[in-house]
Amino acid sequence: MSNVGKRIRAAREGIDPTKLYPLAEAVDLIKSRAKAKFDETIEIALNLGVDPRHADQMVRGVCNLPNGSGRTVRVAVFARGARADEAKAAGADIVGAEDLLEIVQGGTIEFDRCIATPDLMPLVGRLGKVLGPRGLMPNPKVGTVTMDVGGAVKAAKGGAVEFRVEKAGIIHGGIGKASFATDKLVENIRAFTDAVVKAKPTGAKGTYLQRIAISSTMGPGVKVEPSTVIGVEKAV
Repeated sequence: MSNVGKRIRAAREGIDPTKLYPLAEAVDLIKSRAKAKFDETIEIALNLGVDPRHADQMVRGVCNLPNGSGRTVRVAVFARGARADEAKAAGADIVGAEDLLEIVQGGTIEFDRCIATPDLMPLVGRLGKVLGPRGLMPNPKVGTVTMDVGGAVKAAKGGAVEFRVEKAGIIHGGIGKASFATDKLVENIRAFTDAVVKAKPTGAKGTYLQRIAISSTMGPGVKVEPSTVIGVEKAV
């Protein structure tokens, strides 16, 4: 067994790995142990009672965090004409059509979110093998294929977080920064969890929301009592 470093041991002190903590207490524990020289991201992990191998148990969606994510999100938009102008006015970092296609095909992907108008999806579809593995492919289910490109850009810049269940039935998401006040992080966590619960697929059986844990980028994880995050009746 490898030796645990002094910093990690110190961060774990006072945290019971078997205990489910009330949400606000869990957030305070995580914040107090975020000692890195940068503003650590606070992350959430939700274990769901689904098997993503089945199409009717896939969980995917987007959540507009009420207090933002604290991240600087670079947004690319595939649009032409008035929609392209709308995207630029809303603050998009890169806007284009065939020219943007060539840039991405050339291996330059300097953006974190990709939005497209429906008419340009046949063009964007050519980039499926490039954008898909990076989770950047526009999708109408998460609002990134839309004629309202201005609204989509503002949402992305303002704290819209996409989520998608992994093979093991877990959803991860960044829900703020360690510098955020506890109540702001609590609001974001509840909003994110509520969005995941509302995205419950028709094929889900048994308990849907099984476990919740939060952590900071460099810190230990803390298990959270689900009933302090969202009503028990919504978790099933």
